[in-house]
Amino acid sequence: MADGLERAIENSLEQQGLELVELERAGSRQRPILRLRVDRPEGRPGDGVSVDDCARASRVLETMLEARGDVPARYTLEVSSPGVERPLVRDRDYARFAGSEVALKGARALAGRAKRLEGTLIGLSEDGGAVLLRLPDGEEVTVAREDITRAHLVFRWGGGR
Repeated sequence: MADGLERAIENSLEQQGLELVELERAGSRQRPILRLRVDRPEGRPGDGVSVDDCARASRVLETMLEARGDVPARYTLEVSSPGVERPLVRDRDYARFAGSEVALKGARALAGRAKRLEGTLIGLSEDGGAVLLRLPDGEEVTVAREDITRAHLVFRWGGGR
């Protein structure tokens, strides 16, 4: 569930034609670090944001954060592209990238197999609580989202996703 700061960041990015992919918080209370990965809502790998988009978003977000007053004056803001191995975080990511090759990682074996699974993303279960994945051998497995510690697109050099 997004908190007030995350919602404010999302709204600011949406006004710039961007979407928040992931917000990572690091640092300390006195010197927080906010790491944002942003993308275009319609973006597929390779169609992403530019350095100029990230710089523009950073300037607008800095103004918004300073006006809010709930982030200490000595903070660090990092805005970047999600990269070719874009993380899958929200329901919309799983819908948008259905049919793409993905990797799922867990703290323990996923679908009774391994801590890391790769395959073709089918999508989410009807209730959104599980990821449906087609393994390279054609078998389809269901992986509970709560068991997934990280999910991302897989990029293969020299030819596609």
